Amino acid sequence: MSSNEPRRTALDALHRSLGATMTDFAGWDMPLRYGSERDEHNAVRTRAGLFDLSHMGEITVTGPQAAALLNFALVGNIASVGVGRARYTMICRADGGILDDLIVYRLAETGAPEYLVVANASNAQVVLDALVERSAGFDAEVRDDRDAYALLAVQGPESPGILKSLTDADLDGLKYYAGLPGTVAGVPALIARTGYTGEDGFELFVKPEHAAELWQALTKAGESAGLVPCGLSCRDTLRLEAGMPLYGHELTTELTPFDAGLGRVVKFDKEGDFVGREALAEAASRARENPPRVLVGLVAEGRRVPRAGYPVVAGGEVIGEVTSGAPSPTLGRPIAMAYVDAAHAAPGTPGVGVDIRGSHEPYEVVALPFYKRQK
Repeated sequence: MSSNEPRRTALDALHRSLGATMTDFAGWDMPLRYGSERDEHNAVRTRAGLFDLSHMGEITVTGPQAAALLNFALVGNIASVGVGRARYTMICRADGGILDDLIVYRLAETGAPEYLVVANASNAQVVLDALVERSAGFDAEVRDDRDAYALLAVQGPESPGILKSLTDADLDGLKYYAGLPGTVAGVPALIARTGYTGEDGFELFVKPEHAAELWQALTKAGESAGLVPCGLSCRDTLRLEAGMPLYGHELTTELTPFDAGLGRVVKFDKEGDFVGREALAEAASRARENPPRVLVGLVAEGRRVPRAGYPVVAGGEVIGEVTSGAPSPTLGRPIAMAYVDAAHAAPGTPGVGVDIRGSHEPYEVVALPFYKRQK
């Protein structure tokens, strides 16, 4: 396979048989949509959607000092994660810039502690390289497991019922940000109650050779509940409505977690030193004394959709920049996330607009998220 050929997931043939519109995403050929993006989005909000997320980067960290290595390499306190639980965290450079945001699962132990680190597709190699480099001197092994897993996600209010019909795993006892080994439709899986849609849902890590049979079993089990296959396009509008950051948009190496309003993921009180500690301590005190630009939500008064990079303006001055924008099926209006100067960040701040190709379109500043599901 030549290096510029996109990689294909184990479900590639299935996506094509379903008539998916495919797109190159982070070097993978992925389904953008199967039919209407709006219908797929609304299915996840009201019923359920099925996603192929096999492009995500899985890295396994094992060994007696696995927790110590992850505490050193990442900004979170990974040593305090219980078996069967997961944590949202970040990996930063020595200067505090964000290399990626991650979910780390602590797996059930057969011997030494074992962790599954899940990186964004676009950063999988960068994260792997950084973890390998940072593992020097630790009694721990970092393993590239990108080819060992396929990842399917079932998201939406009907997802628990659909999954229950296929597994005897204790889903009721499975909390948000927890994972347990189980069997789904006869397929061994790590069942995690996580997702990127703002809805309740599950992510299922399985061997690639089992992915197609699991997809088909989920499709069949979800038929009566209105489950539909969903592409990356609605995944983006779902996470945007839920105010969830996307690497390369809200998170970059130019920003520290404090700049992104996610300083809470940095744990200065954990044991041992960690990469970026000094720079992050400075960023924390800077953020306290003189808040940088703040990540806010913007809701359009008109119909024009703001895109990443568009300037946010007030009183003829540029006060910020859009990081993500799209039509919101749930709100029925275009929405955006943007970093704006602290002086204009309060919800309801008057006179804020987005410069869309030279015309200043009025926008309302709102607190994130735009959408929160009813528990």
